[in-house]
Parts: sequence; structure tokens; C-alpha cells
Amino acid sequence: MVSLNGTVVIQIINFLFLIWALNAVLYKPIRRILSQRNEKITGLEDGIDQSENSALEKDLALKSGIKKARENGLKEKEALENEARAEEAKIIEKINEKARTDLAEIREKIAKEANEARLALLKEVDSFAEDISRRILGRTV
Repeated sequence: MVSLNGTVVIQIINFLFLIWALNAVLYKPIRRILSQRNEKITGLEDGIDQSENSALEKDLALKSGIKKARENGLKEKEALENEARAEEAKIIEKINEKARTDLAEIREKIAKEANEARLALLKEVDSFAEDISRRILGRTV
């Protein structure tokens, strides 16, 4: 049978001292390192979340900027197209006006030449009539 004597008390004191020594030398530094690691991981996770949020905000801002730039580009394109159409209409109107002027000048020139030809023919009508009648009748009239 086991008898309880002073060695049990010594063993209990030895056990308590060993727990205290292990706690002071081994467990507390390990718990401190684990706590620091946990804080570091938490800080990194927070940094990752902030970076993701920042990236999402920047992405939204970029998409918004691209959308605004496209809208502005389309507005400028439409304005330039309208300006070009107006300029085209002006140029076509100038060309049409010049064509009308040229056509009027040509008609006037043709009318003048036709009138001159008619006057020249009228001057020679008597001689043509006399020549035709002489040829038809075979004698002078």
C-alpha cells in the first residue's frame, strides 16, 4: 500500500514549481508571440479590406470617368458633325449660287449670240431669198 509521507508534499511543491517555471519560461512567450501574430494577421486583414475597398472605389471612379469622357466625346462628335453639316450646306449653297450665276451668264451669252446670229441672218435674208428663187426659177428675180 502507498503511504503518504513528506515526499508527496515535495512532489506537489515540485509540480507547482514546474508549472510556474514552464509558464514563465515557455507558455507566456509562446502566448505573447501568438497574440502578436494574431494582431499582425488582424492588421493585415484590415489592410486587405481597406485595399479592396480603395480598389473598388478607384475602379468605380475610373468607370465613371470613362463614361463621362465617352459622353463628352459623343457630344463633341455630334457638335463637330453638326458644324461640318452646316459648313457643307454653306459650301453647297455657294457652289449652287456660282452655278446659277454661271448658268445665267451662259444663257445671256447664248441669247446674245443667237440675237447676233439672227441679226446677221436677217441682213442676209434678201440675198438668200434671191439666190434661192434664182435657183428654183432658173432666172434672176
